[in-house]
Amino acid sequence: MNGLVLVSRAADFAAQRHAGIRRKGRAKEPYINHLAEVAALLADATEGADAPLIAAGWLHDTVEDTPTSREELEREFNADVATLVAECTDDKSLAKDERKRLQIVQAPKKSARARMLKIADKTSNVRSLLTSPPDEWERERLIDYLDWAEKVVAGCRGLNAKLEKAFDEAVAAGRRSL
Repeated sequence: MNGLVLVSRAADFAAQRHAGIRRKGRAKEPYINHLAEVAALLADATEGADAPLIAAGWLHDTVEDTPTSREELEREFNADVATLVAECTDDKSLAKDERKRLQIVQAPKKSARARMLKIADKTSNVRSLLTSPPDEWERERLIDYLDWAEKVVAGCRGLNAKLEKAFDEAVAAGRRSL
């Protein structure tokens, strides 16, 4: 499948699967905005040269947050996209604290492309938390998130200076504003 077709189909699939889902922040922005930002970060970082990775950016939360299976992603897209999404999918049967701990521990063991996807995801999350934090999040919880995100991204570094710079700038802006 042509790269542009792959990415366009992934964007459409993600939009359909996340229809009606909103972010937790005060602005309650459509969840698809997060997926678009992750895909855009990856497109920019790779100069558009890795269509399966960009498609996975659009799809990275579908298995975790919607009734979508890895097998379905493989059928609809390809094994490469499905594998990237699977590498970045948390096991929701585990407690939240355990999932967060595992992200830190497992990040360095992931493929290079999955680590790039993790950096893009964390960058988007940090940016969103700073512009529209959930109402119930106090300053300390925001700081804890920044600390945790830095630990996850620490295990993903050394692959793409552009992505790392975007993450570092987002965290620095967060630290200044908190």
